[in-house]
Amino acid sequence: MKYSFKNDYSEGAHPKILEAILQTNEVQQNGYGEDEYSMRAKKLIKEHLNAEAEVFFVSGGTQANLTFISAVLKPYQSVISAETGHIFHHETGAIEATGHKIETIATLDGKLTPALIAMHLNKVEPVHMTMPALVYISNSTELGTFYSKDELVALWEFCQQRNLWLFMDGARLASGLAAGDLTLADVAKHTDAFYIGGTKNGALLGEAIVINNVLLHQDFVYNMKMRGALLAKGRLLGLQFLVLFQNGLFFELGHHANKMAAQLSGGIKTLGYDFLTDSKTNQIFPVFPNTVIAKLREQYEFYDWLKINEEKTAVRLVTSWFTKLSVVNEFVDDLKLAGV
Repeated sequence: MKYSFKNDYSEGAHPKILEAILQTNEVQQNGYGEDEYSMRAKKLIKEHLNAEAEVFFVSGGTQANLTFISAVLKPYQSVISAETGHIFHHETGAIEATGHKIETIATLDGKLTPALIAMHLNKVEPVHMTMPALVYISNSTELGTFYSKDELVALWEFCQQRNLWLFMDGARLASGLAAGDLTLADVAKHTDAFYIGGTKNGALLGEAIVINNVLLHQDFVYNMKMRGALLAKGRLLGLQFLVLFQNGLFFELGHHANKMAAQLSGGIKTLGYDFLTDSKTNQIFPVFPNTVIAKLREQYEFYDWLKINEEKTAVRLVTSWFTKLSVVNEFVDDLKLAGV
């Protein structure tokens, strides 16, 4: 069987999560997120935030994005996103299906800046065009880059000045935090809302939407129910986040994924290959000759990302909470042979 570097959710779940599910399986709990595990998980998460935040568990990233965005925006308002943003490329029109246009901005590194957003806003014609009202960012981004604290603060201050909501997609937040100088408290202080990704960081499934702006707390659960996000067996989500936030497991897994990606990058660089981006997270984008890619595909699965020219292509390799150093070393050895 080929080893997959296609994503960070090919494995099931961390053993501690599976053990907790088994141990609590026959214990009756209230439904729809009112169980004791969800309550304790929310308390643990809030201890990291230093904010008047509310936490809501949903099953996946697309659901988190569409549930929050549709709750916040008025019918005539739109979302600003990087052109590479997940909501634009990989969510099958989920945001548009809620009635909201996505306004995209081309970026070199997948990150939005105040200057880029200001240029876009200057092109908007009042009344006759949709009103941009929310800025969507990802940390880490679809290109493996991440926001520093200074960059996030600058974005937050700009959004405050221009009366825009700031929302962070945190599907790979553990990796993004491990790569930079941001903390969960920083993210809570400098966004209106964000979500903490579990699916791509050791959970079976699940994301935790954190709404920091108290103006947006009221009635959010109604939108969850309407969008199919309020699960009867919400205990499954809460229990997983309880385990992830006990003893720092969530952060430990993010560090591991990044460490394995760094080992993989280092090995690839020693063989003389270039990269599309300078990634410090668990997504890396090496540039290989097409002949080398064909040989590697005999043993590994990964995505072609960008055609560089007729001879070379940038591919995406993703490490996970479970990636073993032995597999990383095997890939580098096979890459060396493929290039001969």
